[in-house]
Amino acid sequence: MELFVATFLKMFFIMTPFFVLSVFLTLTNEASTKEKKTLAIKVTIALVFLSLALLFFGRHLFAIFGITLDAFRIGAGALLFLSAVELIKGSKDGQKVDASNLHDLAVVPLAIPITIGPGAIGILLVMGAGFKNATENLIGIIALICAVVVIGFMLYFSHVIKKVIGKQGLLVVSKITGLFLATLSAQIMFTGIKNFLNI
Repeated sequence: MELFVATFLKMFFIMTPFFVLSVFLTLTNEASTKEKKTLAIKVTIALVFLSLALLFFGRHLFAIFGITLDAFRIGAGALLFLSAVELIKGSKDGQKVDASNLHDLAVVPLAIPITIGPGAIGILLVMGAGFKNATENLIGIIALICAVVVIGFMLYFSHVIKKVIGKQGLLVVSKITGLFLATLSAQIMFTGIKNFLNI
């Protein structure tokens, strides 16, 4: 249960859900509620397939390129920290598009790189390589899918969330998420450095 909760929370925050929600609302500003819901479903499906592919094939990439898990922890942590700084500064901007091209956004840019950016990709690879047995793999997969589905629900009901907390509320929550990510990235880097130096 602890592994499930830890994996779920880690993946949920690494995918910067509130930032994703704010970008989604920006991109779909001129779209109807029905179009937003359809796009949210497509984004969720794309995220499930992409994240599971990274989780499963990450360890093979490590073997092919001769990359150690701790070296990747340091690199992924650094990338995640940069994403966190951008969130806190509010320097990531969504690109407005025409409503007729709305459904082309499901994979790029909403799934990649907005939801699964460089930091999230790195963490997925590290997590996939870190699972020790079939049970941990199964728990990790379920937790990952649950995290993606929760983000999907947020996007599906984005019109309701926007009315409840407003744009300023989303901005505040996005910055808090950035602070959490900065802390998480520091922990990941410290773990990699500690193991690499055998401290």
